[in-house]
Amino acid sequence: MKTSGKNIQASKNNLTGPAVAVDILLFSIIEKRLKVLLLKITQGPYKDQWALPGGLVWIDETLDGAAERVLQEKAGIKRLYLEQLYTFGGLKRDVRGRSVSVAYFALVDSDKFIPKTTEYYSDIRWHEAEDLPVMAFDHKEIVRYGLERLQNKIGYSNIAYGLLPREFTLSDLQGVYEIIIGEKLDKRNFRKKLKMTDIVATTERVRLGHKNRPAGLYRFKKRGLVFTK
Repeated sequence: MKTSGKNIQASKNNLTGPAVAVDILLFSIIEKRLKVLLLKITQGPYKDQWALPGGLVWIDETLDGAAERVLQEKAGIKRLYLEQLYTFGGLKRDVRGRSVSVAYFALVDSDKFIPKTTEYYSDIRWHEAEDLPVMAFDHKEIVRYGLERLQNKIGYSNIAYGLLPREFTLSDLQGVYEIIIGEKLDKRNFRKKLKMTDIVATTERVRLGHKNRPAGLYRFKKRGLVFTK
């Protein structure tokens, strides 16, 4: 029986599909700088280069499940809400073979975690998002894409909730926006736009003990990602 070229191609695709991986991009603000968590590889073609926590998806797990597992295994961090960022499938993204990676990201308070990693990595630390070291795979592209996405989202979502305590002042919140966007914001315009988004509410309490007059304390109406448009 003859086999059409189309069927032969379909058969080849079934046998040689790319590996599927997940990579996790964690942002935090440390010493008033936006930073990203990276691991340093100890062996292989990417030896001494830095990478995001990542790994292959197992045959019996979901993408979300893989992201949670990999983050715990590679960085010692668990029970963290991760948002799917984008799928990266460049033909040359991994010199070891064809792969596609689904990237996830989150904003976190670094004080709440003590990152730790495996023997495959010699170091794990927070690096400045705007001054990245030499990175493996296409991870520098992932970081830059995530940063752009974050800067675009912050104006119409409560995405900054992961970087602030449960109660904060509006000045605290504006400071986070300025670090992420990379520029100073007009106080009056910022508060006007914030009011329009309706993502924060007053606690009716104030912060004492500062040189200036007591500042009102606010909270996010929901501590989970919400978009206002």
